[in-house]
Amino acid sequence: MARVLVYYAHPGDRFSHVNAALFQAARDVDGIATLDLYRAYPRFNIDIDAEQQRLRDHDVIVFQHPLFWYSTPALIKEWIDLVLEHGFAYGTGGEALHGKSLLQVLSAAGPEDAYSPEGYQHFELRRFLTPMEQTARLCGMRYLAPYPLYGALQARDDGRLNPHLAGYRTVLEALRDDRLDLDAATHAEILSADALPLTPRL
Repeated sequence: MARVLVYYAHPGDRFSHVNAALFQAARDVDGIATLDLYRAYPRFNIDIDAEQQRLRDHDVIVFQHPLFWYSTPALIKEWIDLVLEHGFAYGTGGEALHGKSLLQVLSAAGPEDAYSPEGYQHFELRRFLTPMEQTARLCGMRYLAPYPLYGALQARDDGRLNPHLAGYRTVLEALRDDRLDLDAATHAEILSADALPLTPRL
């Protein structure tokens, strides 16, 4: 079994339309470690040693967050700047993360068709996440295709939230149980619970 850690980052958690429910879904999955970054570090005083040890202790790192201006909330960027140090995550002797996997689980306000060359966002979602993908590569990690919820502000009212929560649990269970086809998940544009690349049960 793989050791999976979910980092949750939402600065306005009490106003969340979907992310609070997604984080609770992750917490409900047996064998999944979780940390609410804004609750742990409300003043951005990140414990670098503790975070580096968490990374050493887990095989799969998940960042769950809303998409803010085509990127992550600020605390994730601060976390990356401080925790992924030279000599630990990259550079000479920086091999602590080699062979691990990184997944982004995120919500986007716009509909799915907005994230295309023809849509008003002009690019596929994964294009906006290129800095995180390259960060993973520099650290010797495998970047898995993101698991997004589009049109997040309407998802609860139009009935899409509960199926998405169930899909999120399926993704985490597949990661935990080493059943996600990591090669297929790496090369996909996004991950979808309806077409999740799973390996056969033995």
